[in-house]
Amino acid sequence: MKLSFFLALAVWLSGAANAQTVRVRVLDSLNREPLVGVTLRINTTPVSGAVTDTEGLAQLMGLATGAYRLTVSYLGYKPYTRTISVPADSLMTVRLASAADELDVVTVSATRTNRRIEDLPVKVEVLGQADMDEEAAVVPGNVGSILGDISIIHLQRTSLPTGNEGIRMQGIAPKYTQILRDGLPLYEGFSGNLGVLQIPPLDLKQVEIVKGPASTLYGGGAIGGLINLVSRRPGSEPELTVVANRSSLRESNLNVYGSRQLNEKVGFTMFTGYTNQPAVDVNGDGFSDVPLIHQFDLHPRLFLTPSSQNKFNVGYSFVSEKRNGGYASAVNNPASNTDNLYTLNNDLVRHTGDATYEHIFTDKHSLTGRGTVGYFDRKQTDGGYRFDGQQLSTYVELTDNYERGPHNMVAGVNVTHEQFTKGITDATTIQNFTYNTVGAFVQDDYRAGKYLTFQGGLRLDHHNVYGNFFLPRLSILTKPSEHFSIRISIGTGYKTPNVFGNVTTTTPGASTRYRYLQGLDPSITPEQSLGLNMDIAYHGNIGEHLSVLLDQAFFYSYVDNPIVAVADLTSPKNPLTRLRNASYNYRTLGTDTYLRLEYDAIEFYIGYNHTAARQTQVSGNGQQFVPFNPRDKGSLTVAYEIPDTWRFGIEASWVGNQYIYNNQRVASYYFWATAVERMFGRFHLILNAENLFNVQQINFGPVVTGDVRNPSIAPLWGPQQGRIVNLALKYQLKH
Repeated sequence: MKLSFFLALAVWLSGAANAQTVRVRVLDSLNREPLVGVTLRINTTPVSGAVTDTEGLAQLMGLATGAYRLTVSYLGYKPYTRTISVPADSLMTVRLASAADELDVVTVSATRTNRRIEDLPVKVEVLGQADMDEEAAVVPGNVGSILGDISIIHLQRTSLPTGNEGIRMQGIAPKYTQILRDGLPLYEGFSGNLGVLQIPPLDLKQVEIVKGPASTLYGGGAIGGLINLVSRRPGSEPELTVVANRSSLRESNLNVYGSRQLNEKVGFTMFTGYTNQPAVDVNGDGFSDVPLIHQFDLHPRLFLTPSSQNKFNVGYSFVSEKRNGGYASAVNNPASNTDNLYTLNNDLVRHTGDATYEHIFTDKHSLTGRGTVGYFDRKQTDGGYRFDGQQLSTYVELTDNYERGPHNMVAGVNVTHEQFTKGITDATTIQNFTYNTVGAFVQDDYRAGKYLTFQGGLRLDHHNVYGNFFLPRLSILTKPSEHFSIRISIGTGYKTPNVFGNVTTTTPGASTRYRYLQGLDPSITPEQSLGLNMDIAYHGNIGEHLSVLLDQAFFYSYVDNPIVAVADLTSPKNPLTRLRNASYNYRTLGTDTYLRLEYDAIEFYIGYNHTAARQTQVSGNGQQFVPFNPRDKGSLTVAYEIPDTWRFGIEASWVGNQYIYNNQRVASYYFWATAVERMFGRFHLILNAENLFNVQQINFGPVVTGDVRNPSIAPLWGPQQGRIVNLALKYQLKH
């Protein structure tokens, strides 16, 4: 009897000695604040668990060595499940994501702090996953269309044969808007050509638009604003989306996106897409208003999480495209072009590799290294004149993010390399160049109190050709009440000369076609800028069902010593184009009004932008309006949804008081679109119509004139494609 008792006691003591305790801290995934009262459960028999204390800490005790399934749940947050190993060497940290709707909780990565949009001292607008999903079926070919729906952005057609579009923000030229992909500047210089037109929305999680100067964060170029295209990541459930589309312009698209988290350490995403579009003469003048496009995209990404402190992802993007325009019948049937009718033929290939590594020291301190390598090749035949160029671009960055008390600090260094090389068959006068920029930056978000946040930033860049640039910036956020916020931001920027930077010309006789572009003059100097932004916002509810967001913004931009593309008057027989520093400055002053209402299943958005953008002479009082900048633009969107059954939408925009060269005012126009979506479980059928009233620039005068072998193209300021109707079928494994 005694022997049995002592044996049982020995077994019990042995088990107690081997019992382990696992410590877990639970934080909000966005603000990293501890969560109190969170329930943790372990799949033991019987089930054991714990609840977090005021520090967000919980202890799971009495666990034997082995693997367990941990479930973390909390009201208002998405459940979290993972496998843990016992014994655990250190404190585990779990970050719970809010279960609130995406419109209410949005995290912005372009500002480098990954804060909620309502807590940012700078003005940011985000088009989220729902917008990307909708656009993927409505306009699946590229992301350009959805950007044009925002009142502060104006898409300008810059080339009739290629269909290229420039993004204008705050009234200044497209070159002052910086484009990023996952925080990496991929579309600079020569490689920026056609960049936005080669990105389908199905591959994106969200688009972040930073309004006003952001050069302190990412270097020269973000003078008018910054657009960050954020790729999708694998979620907790496998995803598969297939979109097949056909339009009245005979455009066909097939896009496929899939993702899966294989286990807690490995996940992947994969996108592939194909677009087939013949050249179409919409207005009947013989020349293509829609170019011939054969485009193939491939974008796989791998996500690795070896431990809770280490995250790594690597991606590769491949784009192959044929984009031809000109006399439509000659473009579609080159063999029949015995009369040498004008065509412009492009063969483009883009390879991009990127990688990001993040090491998390603590929940308030992390180190991130990332970089990208891009190769862009474009071969062009312009009426028999051949261009052949390649660009190798690299970007490497190391940043340290540290929170201490009221401070959220980011410091980093980056190196940018851009090398353009002409091919052996090239016949242009453009010269090879190599640019290297080394930059260092620091930014601090300081919470001076519950209702006041300061954000200060400094950047120092060294360019191997154009010297040093010092860029300070200051932003202030104050919240007088729960529903009101006021933001003020002032910052500087610069833009170095680049022969491929000016996609629009300044004088009527100039041309940005490669055959006419001349090399940079050694005396040309960089541009300098100053920007000021302010906005006042209200976000609240009226009654139980009506949600209101009203934002009134004001902005001012000044660009000194702008580089402009002008006709070379020494060559009257050919429209040779040179870049030079203008004798005037750019000054823009404007307002932007944004109102969004939500009443149950009805969404209503209206935006109005007024921009006075002028070229002001350095000496004298002469002023001219900046060409191709609408002084007034309005946008309207109304959407209604019957969950899992129907979705209806109407969009409208008005472009008014637009000037081209020499203060010549052009006609104002409306642009209407509508879409209807019918949902059958995992299958969605979408009917969409763009430009319902068939507005075209040719209604106000000819677009193409002269010899069909060497035509003249009028300045492009209005729609060219006319009415477009498309029917898409979408399949979603996850819906």
